[in-house]
Amino acid sequence: MSLKFAATSLTRSLGSGRSRKQSAKINRACCVTLLGHDGTKERSSCSSGGSRGPSGDVQPCSETLHAAAGQRAEEPAGAPGVTGARRRASTSSATADPVDHKTYMWARYADLRRLVHDLIPPGACKSLNSSAIYANNEVSLAEVDIYGFDYDYTLALYSNALNTMIYNTARDFLIEHFKYPEGILNYDYIPNFAARGLHYDIQKGLLMKIDAFHYIQPGTVYRGLSPVPDEEVLKLYGGTYHIPLQLDSGFYGKGPKVKQFMDIFSIPEMTLLAVANDFFITNDIDYDPVHLSKDVSEAIGMVHLKGFMYKWIMQDLDKFILRGDETDAVLHRLVSHGKKLFLITNSPFSFVDKGMTHMVGKEWRDFFDVIIVQADKPHFFTDCVKPFRRLDGNGDLRWEKISSLDKGHIYKQGNLFDFLRLTGWRGSKVLYFGDHLYSDLADLTLRHGWRTGAIVPELEHETKVVSTERYSVSLTWLQALTGLMERLQTHRDPDSKQVLDEWQKERDELRVMTKNLFNPQFGSIFRTCHNPTYFSRRLSRFSDLYMASLSCLLNYDPSHTFYPRRTPLQHESPLWMDQLCTGCMKTPFLEEMAQIR
Repeated sequence: MSLKFAATSLTRSLGSGRSRKQSAKINRACCVTLLGHDGTKERSSCSSGGSRGPSGDVQPCSETLHAAAGQRAEEPAGAPGVTGARRRASTSSATADPVDHKTYMWARYADLRRLVHDLIPPGACKSLNSSAIYANNEVSLAEVDIYGFDYDYTLALYSNALNTMIYNTARDFLIEHFKYPEGILNYDYIPNFAARGLHYDIQKGLLMKIDAFHYIQPGTVYRGLSPVPDEEVLKLYGGTYHIPLQLDSGFYGKGPKVKQFMDIFSIPEMTLLAVANDFFITNDIDYDPVHLSKDVSEAIGMVHLKGFMYKWIMQDLDKFILRGDETDAVLHRLVSHGKKLFLITNSPFSFVDKGMTHMVGKEWRDFFDVIIVQADKPHFFTDCVKPFRRLDGNGDLRWEKISSLDKGHIYKQGNLFDFLRLTGWRGSKVLYFGDHLYSDLADLTLRHGWRTGAIVPELEHETKVVSTERYSVSLTWLQALTGLMERLQTHRDPDSKQVLDEWQKERDELRVMTKNLFNPQFGSIFRTCHNPTYFSRRLSRFSDLYMASLSCLLNYDPSHTFYPRRTPLQHESPLWMDQLCTGCMKTPFLEEMAQIR
């Protein structure tokens, strides 16, 4: 069913809930009244032969569940949306005529479940497009005159084969250079074990996922290749899942005791850490996790410093570089519309030249007004000490003082303050793209007011998962069930508590299932069970736009304006129509289902 059709059906349902009477169906014996979020709307709904309990048996309907004409089925005292007078009346009524709360709760459960599965069409999220650009902040491309780019994982996207090569070489360094046991060689690279944005407790040797509020997501803590039980995690952190700010990552993701892995190149490092930890643990060998963390980091660094990665890619460009024709198309389009382009990368010129020639052609430098290599980001954006140096045609350093940044020349090192002085490119007319939230984007948006675009290749996989029927239906029901639990938690009798316990168990299972659809170990890089991840919070803070690749720009006019969705705050009324018109139906747009957030 198309999104347009679903939107029309849901909008009609929303309107009809206010104006037209609900049609009675004589084959339905059990009627339940659902209250709107303002406590004044209602919808009477009947189900065949009563409701079904967890065992699937039909539950008898209580007479008190049938709302007489012009009357409302009573909520328990203290229920949301019920006035003080109505609460007192409800209390008095309950005293005079006790309600079978268990039957009432299961009837509400059955009615809500039918609404979720019948009125929210499967496939309603099919409109999600992995080639879309998502906005955290309003950006008008008509106001952007200058486009800047990082190189690795921005202009050049790499295949997963590169992660395997980095892992294998770093593992060999760990054994040959740092004299680690050769048994680690038995561990091959594990694709899709780790995910970007995870944290690593250096002293405890634990890899974990943390949310935007510095809380560990239960079920996502790994010691080596094995999950750590939640009970043990609580003991390790003093009875809480919270990671104190002073232990957590610093501004650039490198805290004193907890490190965050923010770039795509860090995925092999996380895997090697997990593998090495696992080897020592399974073989009952005593070791120091702090030494291991330092040695693995240095082994990964040696792959880059010794130029192995550059050598592999240059020797087999077709194997490692993806979608180079799309990068070529983006550059051509921007230049044809009169935009100025510049490149600031930490990679060496010979490597960049080889890759850009492969993707764009020998004359690739003609596209860029300024080219800066080995820039040493993020220090390039914060220091004002290193001067620019020019490279000659052979890549050798020149000694002349740099008084201008000229098109066609290659510059090395330097700093942003000289860059701004020499180019005059300031403020929101500049849009810079990069994949590393800290090294590429943070300083530019916080200190200098540039517009920033984050390249997040993982979006392609994540949007495909979100668009599946299994995920969309499961998530909608998870949200509905959570809202139902919140609304009916005022029932305190033993039978009601048993029902709530069963619902909580189902809720936990749904959360695990939806997490595993993204990554069995750590789930989505954007969300924990319900909160944004630490990574997601930084993404929304440091990037105005984010997308799977630069090629997403090809889907928009150069004067397009990106508008962020107005997501309702907790105290605001949900603006269903805004979400309905601008994107995927993340929640049902029904007044009758107001308990779904």
